[in-house]
Amino acid sequence: MKLYYKAGACSLSPHIALREAGLAFEIEAVDLPTKKTESGADFLAINPKGYIPALVLDDGTVLTEGVAIVLNIAAMAPDKKLAPPAGSPGYFKLVEWLVFIATELHKSAGGLFNPAMPEEGKTMVKGLLTRRLDYVNQTLGKGPYLLGDSVGIADFYLFNVFSWLPRVGIDPAAWPNLVAHSTRIGARPAVQAALKAEKLI
Repeated sequence: MKLYYKAGACSLSPHIALREAGLAFEIEAVDLPTKKTESGADFLAINPKGYIPALVLDDGTVLTEGVAIVLNIAAMAPDKKLAPPAGSPGYFKLVEWLVFIATELHKSAGGLFNPAMPEEGKTMVKGLLTRRLDYVNQTLGKGPYLLGDSVGIADFYLFNVFSWLPRVGIDPAAWPNLVAHSTRIGARPAVQAALKAEKLI
């Protein structure tokens, strides 16, 4: 398998999941403005959508959406228990969290990186993001991970997005449970390995 990524971007979540799952894979960086990969390949030929992450499976299938990719990774390593069994009540709670992170946190925080966004728009987005993070912070007061006592793919995605806050002018200290969660996740050996591979530490 090969994961196409940009250091520190949303591709960090599947990168962590791959390492946590113990699967064999390669990574290749993508220059998003030029749509060229590290080896000089045309990224648009791999993912016509033009954004990361993209995971090329061993059979040549290409997955291009983060939620689908991490669910697939968890399914490939069921013994690692990175997701509850498919069809179980816990599984649907997991999907609920993944969709919430993707639509309510990722899209909002990611939009703040856009230099063309006017200040009025940034203020509105930050207000919305603050309310969403308040909710997650409250939920994490009930257990160490999003689904209780078991770490999983939603936690890696949350860690990824939460790490962006200082870069978009938001102080993460307002959410102590989220800070504690991020510290817990960040200390995991697989996460450290992913961060080092992307030259983030």
